[in-house]
Amino acid sequence: MTIRVLALLKNNKTAIDIGEAGAADIDAVVALDAEITGTAKPEYWSDILKRYTGSNQHMKRYFLVARSEKDGLTGFVVGEVRAWEFGSPPCGWVFALSVRSENREQGIGNLLFEALCTEMKKDGVDTIRTMVLGTDKINLSFFRGEGLASGPYVELERRLD
Repeated sequence: MTIRVLALLKNNKTAIDIGEAGAADIDAVVALDAEITGTAKPEYWSDILKRYTGSNQHMKRYFLVARSEKDGLTGFVVGEVRAWEFGSPPCGWVFALSVRSENREQGIGNLLFEALCTEMKKDGVDTIRTMVLGTDKINLSFFRGEGLASGPYVELERRLD
């Protein structure tokens, strides 16, 4: 699956290709994630690539990347369809979405999110969820802008130390 869209990047119309992540993308994904989180996790992202692409496509898992000819990999989104936790009907879960700092506020995150929603809708999903730290204003603002709001479930946790 590859989707080509025209986006306004750095005030220039640029073709953005959104498609499945591949082995050639892993270094750029690791670098982008490290830029955002402050920690390089190459083993983690290699494992995600193996589990969420290629022959595992039938498992309703998605690892999509956005690329431009000029900037290369500009962002990625990872999600999956999950079902029946605590009586919940099948729904889509987004657990990673990142856009390079210099490419933010240009619609790339929206394009990635919408591409993921389109794929999940094909799987019969009518609801998409994510979890965001309550103090993470950037991601809260982004996902609220995409139409997500508090859902019917409450996250509960307990420290194990």
